[in-house]
Amino acid sequence: MALKWVRIRPNHRLLAWIEERLPLLSFLAAHTSRYYAPKNFNVLYYFGVLALVVLVNQILTGVFLAMHFQPSAAGAFASVEHIMRDVEWGWLIRYLHSTGASLFFVVIYVHMFRALAYGSYKKPRELVWILGLLIFLVLMAEAFMGYVLPWGQMSFWGAKVIVSLFGAIPLVGDGLTQWIMGDYLPGDATLGRFFALHVVALPLVLVLLVTLHILALHEVGSNNPDGVEISEATSEAGVPLDGIPFHPYYTVEDLFSTSVFLLLAAFVVFFAPTFGGVFLEAENFIAANPLETPAHIKPVWYFAPYYAMLRVVPHKLLGVAVMFGAILALFLLPWLDRGAVRSVRYRGRGYRIALALFAVSFVLLGAVGAGVSTTWIPRLFGPEADVTAIENAFGRFWMFVYFGFFVFLHLYTRFGFERTRPVPARVRCSE
Repeated sequence: MALKWVRIRPNHRLLAWIEERLPLLSFLAAHTSRYYAPKNFNVLYYFGVLALVVLVNQILTGVFLAMHFQPSAAGAFASVEHIMRDVEWGWLIRYLHSTGASLFFVVIYVHMFRALAYGSYKKPRELVWILGLLIFLVLMAEAFMGYVLPWGQMSFWGAKVIVSLFGAIPLVGDGLTQWIMGDYLPGDATLGRFFALHVVALPLVLVLLVTLHILALHEVGSNNPDGVEISEATSEAGVPLDGIPFHPYYTVEDLFSTSVFLLLAAFVVFFAPTFGGVFLEAENFIAANPLETPAHIKPVWYFAPYYAMLRVVPHKLLGVAVMFGAILALFLLPWLDRGAVRSVRYRGRGYRIALALFAVSFVLLGAVGAGVSTTWIPRLFGPEADVTAIENAFGRFWMFVYFGFFVFLHLYTRFGFERTRPVPARVRCSE
């Protein structure tokens, strides 16, 4: 909860002169020391700040990588090799950037799950949720284009497969595909466009959306694990009784959580930068060859759940619609959920089971999209098993579970089937 704007008047003459014309200190105070956050935040609330930390890392490392990268089919792969082998500390900057991309999605997915668990998408935070999902969409586009730029085998064929999906759109599909790639196949024009979008356009949009996301959050106040509005219980001065200033209390905690996160990230960067082929596939260390198709074309792990939906739907246009519908459904969540209770702590058993199944479906769809099932299906059903048929059936089942969550949630809450627990009048810090 942000208190009323208070103009700060510094004693230092120069600062006072600047503040009178550009109230930066007043603005910072309104969103830090005078912004009251619930006092019962738990560890899941660290991931919002960690997302901001990773964003800064991606921007800074991306600037240095762009200095040496050549966005051309003939020079892209060689320039990445040059960065890794010849540029001083280039290997570290490249791995910080590539590992940072995966860590970004780890943090974002946990951040989104926390919002689902504690009802942070419900009134009055619908706009905060929508802005967050727009950040997620832009981040996916940014990550995809960045994945194409190194111009390895998986970069080339991934670009060809994903961009060709637009060809499924009736009437304009083929023209749109050629317009995006700039040619009939991914090449110089594709790399030039993706480089401009990845380095300039999308980061600007991303920073703008992040700023709006934070401002919208501070306007309505942060949610908490109890789902109780702290603005409903205030002192005579208007200070929330269950709130504490974000600075210095949570800034100190954020510094600690950021330190732990950076330490864990450093272990990955220095000892397992490819993370066993999950963060960086072995095929992408081979220069792109349009005449040699990889044995298995698969996306990076953070796109795998949506790619699985595309794979298990036999019709191309329907598969594209289902893949994008999986994200669109999240935008509708504030209006699909008619429940009066926010937090999973006090919601009905049906919602808790449905949320758990939703999370499991997302993970298992990711396994299907990443091709993990091709190894365990023969072990379970024998070497003669029809891997494709079993994989499709398995993926379709969990795809229905994924979409079933939204249908169930709407029916469950609209027709009054949910039996909730009593919600406390104020936050409970003991839980």
